[in-house]
Amino acid sequence: MERLNKNAPTVTLTAAQKKDIAELESKYAAKFAERELFLKEEIAKAVNAGKFEDIEQIEKQLVSARKSIQAELEEKKAKVRDDKSK
Repeated sequence: MERLNKNAPTVTLTAAQKKDIAELESKYAAKFAERELFLKEEIAKAVNAGKFEDIEQIEKQLVSARKSIQAELEEKKAKVRDDKSK
């Protein structure tokens, strides 16, 4: 355990940082949910229209959206963690 702390010391967050991170997580969860709803509607339209080849493409967009939103969230959380002024 001691060696682990030497390599990667534990970071303690302030109450303000914890609050900011919680707000970011909530905001980005909503952002993804909105995108997911839109793309699931597009999948339903493709199914109803019989455009089964489009479904795979839309599903790839959904996966890509999740990855990009998650990456953006992690970047913003890292900035909050690194902000020592709070």
